[in-house]
Amino acid sequence: MTNALLNDSRKQELLSKTVQHIDIKSFDARPIIDQMANMSFTSRDLARATSIYNQMLADPDCSIFLVIAGSTSAGGCMDLYAELLRSNMIDGVVATGASIVDMDFFEGLGFKHYQALEIPDDNTLRSLYIDRIYDTYIDEEQLQACDHTIYEIANSLDPKGYSSRAFIREMGKYLSQHGKKDNSLVKLAYEHDVPIFCPAFVDSSAGFGLVKHQVDRAKEGKPYMMLDAIADFRELTEIKIKAGTTGLLMIGGGVPKNFIQDTVVCAEILGHEDVEMHKYAVQITVADVRDGACSSSTLKEAASWGKVDTALEQMVFAEAGSVMPLLASDAYHRGHWRTRQKRAWGKLFA
Repeated sequence: MTNALLNDSRKQELLSKTVQHIDIKSFDARPIIDQMANMSFTSRDLARATSIYNQMLADPDCSIFLVIAGSTSAGGCMDLYAELLRSNMIDGVVATGASIVDMDFFEGLGFKHYQALEIPDDNTLRSLYIDRIYDTYIDEEQLQACDHTIYEIANSLDPKGYSSRAFIREMGKYLSQHGKKDNSLVKLAYEHDVPIFCPAFVDSSAGFGLVKHQVDRAKEGKPYMMLDAIADFRELTEIKIKAGTTGLLMIGGGVPKNFIQDTVVCAEILGHEDVEMHKYAVQITVADVRDGACSSSTLKEAASWGKVDTALEQMVFAEAGSVMPLLASDAYHRGHWRTRQKRAWGKLFA
């Protein structure tokens, strides 16, 4: 047997078990959360965080932002986030480019993430064109196809500046026409006018396709499309100003967390002295506070910057993939979303 056939066989063996995304509708976490409220440590923190999220959903004036950093989408929470959007449990998304492109858009094109049943030497994985996220695999050849799709979308647009929201909307439009998965956050966001922002968008698989778009257009002497990070900040701040009362459901932290929090300060600088701090805030993270960061400060610390009110905030120090399903299932089954007004903030920029 040739080396090529051996490699194909080995790759097929390693990519044999797909990640199955959790369905929060298939189980009712309310009894678990109710009992956790009477426990201590992280269990009680999670119960309080879930209560705060339910208060966001029950507050008729509250617009809710889902904030995602890290790899929970690849790890099995992808359909969870899509269900939050489909059920009108979030009104906007701020995320890393990887969460939106390498994970959600990637699966929207029909590709999959795979469970690593074994983890051989990473140089072996490289030789087989398999990328690893801890114990999860991605087929690099499929990821390159995703890059090329981003390139094609960029080529189809007028050569001007776009916020990440505007470009991701084009990605959702593409999936609506050509996608292979109904339960895609990017696709559903397009269909429900829920804006998605990625403040560091090119730090993802999209970056390769967009760089190729600009280089190829420049070689041809043609203008090219660009991403406008300032427009991102301006548009998100416009939503914050018009929304008034806001709540944050944050998985991880870093740039997406700081970006959404900074809208309060930006609104004040623009002369909106009466802008409210984010009234509700939940953060699920394993980041540490000892280095002075905690993936962009604890929520109480953010209050000193005028970003988050401390009355209804909760840090949950846990791996998000193990606790988000409980929080989301509890909130889904309590049903406050059934009577929520649909915001459709994306129409603000139509």
